[in-house]
Amino acid sequence: MVSQVEAPTVSSSQPLTRRIEGLVQVFTCSHRSFFTSVMAQALRIAGQGTPVLVIQFLKGGIGQGFEHPVQLGQNLDWVRCNLPRCIDTPHLSQEEARSLVALWDHTQEVVMQGNYELVVLDELSLAIHFGLISETEVLAFLNKRPRHVDIILTGPEMPQSLLDIADQITELRRSHQP
Repeated sequence: MVSQVEAPTVSSSQPLTRRIEGLVQVFTCSHRSFFTSVMAQALRIAGQGTPVLVIQFLKGGIGQGFEHPVQLGQNLDWVRCNLPRCIDTPHLSQEEARSLVALWDHTQEVVMQGNYELVVLDELSLAIHFGLISETEVLAFLNKRPRHVDIILTGPEMPQSLLDIADQITELRRSHQP
């Protein structure tokens, strides 16, 4: 015997789903080796069908750039700056500085299109600290982003202004001395 349930039909011009307002999350730590947990979160969310963008501002060495994103599965685009090396100093060549600015401009443009639900901006705090990306521009970007987009900011020495607007702050600390 099979039972049947009659479901009421909805006749409304309003959409059935509402987008939830996105959060600004900060992951910060005094050392630079904590990206794995953020990437695991991005992969998990992408695996559930949510479009994710990961931008690594200070990682280079593979000649990638935003023109050649790595696609992990169907829903995760991963972009590294088109740099010949990983950046650990504010002293960049003119070509490196142009590449970083181009990636920042591209990131803002793509996020404003609203196609990604989660955007990870890796080591953004260091790019700000090194004077490579303006803190004021980042604050303006976060305020004007599409409201449904979650943003994760990572890096040590996160500026207080970004901590002040964050919905969630995760500070990773070592529990022992090596």
